[in-house]
Amino acid sequence: MSTVTGIGDLATEFDQGMLARVLEKGRSTGAGFSEIFIEDRRNVSASLDDGKVESVSSGRDFGAGIRVINGETTGYAHTTDLSERGLLAAAESAAAAASRGDGGKHVVSLGKATRQKVNDIVIVPSSVPKAKKIELLMVANEVARGTDGSIVQVSGRYSDATRRILVANSDGVFASDEQVRSLAVVSVVAENDEGQLLTGYDSMGYTIGFELFDDGAVEELARRAARQAVTKLKARPAPSGAMPVVIKQGSGGVLFHEACGHGLEADLVSKGASVYAGRRGDLVASPLVTLIDDGTMTREWGAIGIDDEGHASQRNVLIENGVLTDYMWDHIRCVKEGRAPSGNGRRQSYEHLPMVRMTNTFVLNGTDEPDDIVRATESGVYVAKLGGGSVNTATGDFVFGMTEAYLIENGEITEPLREGNLIGNGPQVLADIDMLGNDFAMGNPGTCGKDGQGVPVGDGQPTLRVKTMTIGGTAA
Repeated sequence: MSTVTGIGDLATEFDQGMLARVLEKGRSTGAGFSEIFIEDRRNVSASLDDGKVESVSSGRDFGAGIRVINGETTGYAHTTDLSERGLLAAAESAAAAASRGDGGKHVVSLGKATRQKVNDIVIVPSSVPKAKKIELLMVANEVARGTDGSIVQVSGRYSDATRRILVANSDGVFASDEQVRSLAVVSVVAENDEGQLLTGYDSMGYTIGFELFDDGAVEELARRAARQAVTKLKARPAPSGAMPVVIKQGSGGVLFHEACGHGLEADLVSKGASVYAGRRGDLVASPLVTLIDDGTMTREWGAIGIDDEGHASQRNVLIENGVLTDYMWDHIRCVKEGRAPSGNGRRQSYEHLPMVRMTNTFVLNGTDEPDDIVRATESGVYVAKLGGGSVNTATGDFVFGMTEAYLIENGEITEPLREGNLIGNGPQVLADIDMLGNDFAMGNPGTCGKDGQGVPVGDGQPTLRVKTMTIGGTAA
């Protein structure tokens, strides 16, 4: 199947001379920096519940945000009027908000910036009829229900988004990107003989087109969600207390995203709101642990060609062999520190200011065989899938739900457990990783929330063991 083009590069739709004039207007009151962020986003979504289509929607958002930075002051304005007149008016508003009244003439010269190539789109989602997208959900419903007679409810969601962005700034950056994401989610409810309802959930999403759904991918997604719900029918309450925890490959990346990833974002570090502030060069994790944030990972949910400040995405080593080597950065923090960008300036949309955000955050492979990790654990809990959680970045304390977990007894995975919580401290957990598998995998696609903004992110890790964590279960 050949690659389909036709998404279109925003850089060809806007005159560089006009953009330069807008940037000059942004600096007309003495600001040191001005920036234009233009976004054209189109999306389609559909949901199904109990075999009935609940909703089908599509939309388009097309607008621009103008940022002006004057010392410690930032002015921001956004508009849907993308004419030169509309952009100049927004730039004037942003400049006024950040004004020092210095005035002066500032000439801007724009040059094409580097963009990482993170995917090839084979089937552009907008070329696929909505009926075919709904058909995927119908198939998922049939497959999930056919897995076991205990299943009483199935719901599914499909979405795709095509996002074109263009970034130009007074430093001369002129960069564009086209980002395509396709996603499917299946949720299943099973009922046991006592009338208890147990849920299963799974999702798949990548920065590729409708080809994601080739080769029975939706059918397998539905089977996984159904098996998870059915397995819980015979589950026992999770234990409580401190014990060894083994986390399956790909399922625990969110732990690192929340428990230490946010603490390595330079804006939180500079505010003193991170437990990792001032600790570069320190041993902050087990020597087994190397933590990466990588926006260049082909196909993965957090992959981007450029960040939302126009800088090429990168592979950034944050912790190497347990030693904290670097943080993630945005433009403002880079200027203050006199360092190069890391490709981590991201924003939800043109209506929002950029901030430091993760892309794909993961722990590299170790050398242990996954089965050996379980065999070496006399008793404990095996977590096959983590749910949502929360973390205090200033202390590193966190709580995560266990969506799918099992007992480990005599070095074997045995009974399934009802949902409980993992409770711990990020730095302590990093230090307590004593076995690390060689079976690296990325996990489910995610949306990271921070300061009211959500952006797509990925995470992953090999199978690993934490020598002790607190389980918050309900077993006596």
